[in-house]
Amino acid sequence: MRLLLATVAVVLIGSCSSNAAAPPYVPTAADPCWAHRKHGREAEAKACFTKLTQMTDPGMRAEGYWGLDQFFQANEDFKLANKNNPKSTALKIRWGMMFLERDQSGDSEELFQDALQIEPENPRALYGMALIGAEMFDRKASEMAEKALKADPKMVEAQELLARLALEDNNSPKAVEEAEKALKMSPDALDAMAVLAANEYLNDRDGAPWIEKIRKINPVYGKGHGLIGHIFVLNRRYDEGIAQFQKALELSPYLWPVRAEMGVNLMRLGREEEARKALEAAYESGYRGNTTVNSLRLMDSYNRYNVYKTPRTIIRVEKKESDLLLPYAQAELDRAIETFEKKYKLKLTAPVQLELYPNHDDFAVRTMGMPGIGALGVTFGHSVAMDSPSGRKPGSFHWASTLWHELSHVFTLQATHHKIPRWFTEGMAVHEETAIYKDWGDRLDQAAIMAIKEKKLLPIAELDRGFMRPQYPTQVIVSYFQAGKICDWIEQKWGWQKLLDITQAFGKRIATADVVRQQLQMEPEEFDKQFMAWLDTQVGAQVRNYDEWKKQMKPVTEAYLKKNWDAVIADAGKVRDLYPDYVETRSAYEMLAEALIAKGEKAKAMAELARYSDQGGRTPETLHKLADLQIEAGKKAEAAKTLERINFIYPLDEDLHRKLGNLYNELGNKKGAVREFEALVASKPNDQAGSRYLLAKAYSDVNRIEDAKDQVIQALEAAPGYKPAQKLLLELNRTK
Repeated sequence: MRLLLATVAVVLIGSCSSNAAAPPYVPTAADPCWAHRKHGREAEAKACFTKLTQMTDPGMRAEGYWGLDQFFQANEDFKLANKNNPKSTALKIRWGMMFLERDQSGDSEELFQDALQIEPENPRALYGMALIGAEMFDRKASEMAEKALKADPKMVEAQELLARLALEDNNSPKAVEEAEKALKMSPDALDAMAVLAANEYLNDRDGAPWIEKIRKINPVYGKGHGLIGHIFVLNRRYDEGIAQFQKALELSPYLWPVRAEMGVNLMRLGREEEARKALEAAYESGYRGNTTVNSLRLMDSYNRYNVYKTPRTIIRVEKKESDLLLPYAQAELDRAIETFEKKYKLKLTAPVQLELYPNHDDFAVRTMGMPGIGALGVTFGHSVAMDSPSGRKPGSFHWASTLWHELSHVFTLQATHHKIPRWFTEGMAVHEETAIYKDWGDRLDQAAIMAIKEKKLLPIAELDRGFMRPQYPTQVIVSYFQAGKICDWIEQKWGWQKLLDITQAFGKRIATADVVRQQLQMEPEEFDKQFMAWLDTQVGAQVRNYDEWKKQMKPVTEAYLKKNWDAVIADAGKVRDLYPDYVETRSAYEMLAEALIAKGEKAKAMAELARYSDQGGRTPETLHKLADLQIEAGKKAEAAKTLERINFIYPLDEDLHRKLGNLYNELGNKKGAVREFEALVASKPNDQAGSRYLLAKAYSDVNRIEDAKDQVIQALEAAPGYKPAQKLLLELNRTK
């Protein structure tokens, strides 16, 4: 939602240079209209705005139509006014504010930038840029708001924004301090009061006194509840956020930004009928920003999906992929729920809804307006949305690991009534990725290495900052890594129960620093010191070796590209050991294995690729090579295990299922063979006859005779002369 702070319409006159003081504001015909609205005098506001629409000045007409919620006419008049006065910063800023209120930040940013080209220290333009930054979770939002205040120390809206930003960053004391400053500047600082109310609610205290103060000034100030709802949503307290949005709309039904945000969050929770109603109402009103339009398009696309329900799960998967993916997704979701119910000692209160999106852009719509979200999956209460394996390049995405990560959020959110800080729920989720299998989860990446080298890891008491408004491009990724390692260390040092105890403490809305003192019996600074010492034992060697690894990797890669196998064999192992967590494209493992194969040393190549797999390497092509070598060496059980890894990475591979199904047949795993040959047929292979024949035989082996007959008949329809299928059909017909 483009949640704008209350603004009073003013026109800025004159000009200023970069060193000039802010020019004075002068009242305009629009000011009384917006003042009426701010104080809840709707009849007077409507009459006032109507008079503005009858003025000859197109800028004033634009203000009038804006106030009457006639966006398109307001836009036309702003356009005309700007054409008549191309140097008017006031017009550009007001026009930009209207666009921003309509969820069109691209247009508003262009106008604010144009104004700043003319007046570099224009406080209203700076404030507008701060609002855009706030919506994008950009760390520069606070900087721009502070610049606006420096240019105009009486600008209460900028002060209110600083209070909101502090609360979004979970800095409760600062939020209160900034809000109190705003109230000293103006007793009518309604959004400052809303921030103070939200702060009380977040900390399980009564925010009603602040709501009453708002109502005494404006009895229908729905924006206050909208702001509180926005804060709740950012804290993943979606039901409470939606309740606040509903209160906002009861007071002011035409708050389209609030209605749109409510619709998006209803959709996130699977309440799709209510979501569509809210979003369509916003759209029909002319509120047609990206959030609204893309959300409606996403909901329109649901007719391309199948929905499968069990008592504990709801899975939405695209029809084209459902036959192939559903068995794997259902089995893994059930297994994860069962595992976590035991680990977290709780039963889920609602079914888990899992949505798999083959189009990453569709998945991205589900994450709009959320800070610190990973690029692969997102959790809203009991609803999980993530990329389908087909939505990513093979090997770049471990879908099962992502599923366990996201499902961990479902449990920690429920366990704490959604009061868990972002850093800890993400840390627990990253920890869970490798708890089931050590080769799952992400490895130590180069972003984390550089952050450690440059001492950019945050103190535990401030770790939430790394997710909300990052200070450098990779800080969100680094914060995931750090939070996960913190949870790894706590379990290693104090045990799993301590992580559960900390989870429960956060459910009581205790601050991170106090949780450390209470649960771990140390000051946060001592925790940071001990954690960094432990982290050094885990990854310190790789961090220190990184520069040397980069240096030595270059000649090994050059030798590999020239097929100088002897040089690769001589040096790749040493390079690998400098940075063993590097299992990305063209890793030392892969180059060394290929060189060994070229030299006929298949046993050594197999051992190298097994090491790559154990370390977390996940390129399907490379894992296929390992499986082939294992099969050739007679290590069929190991080969089956390797191929199963690919199922968790990229199951849309017919050769994988054919190969694994045959292996399971040889190993006597009849149920496994059925699953793999069903996946083979679902992958729509070119060899329909041969694939359906294999499935028919697998069904026959588990005494599913009618299913076997059905498959063998379809095999013969695809290739009437296919003798193995003819023979099998005769055998099946003799079966009683």
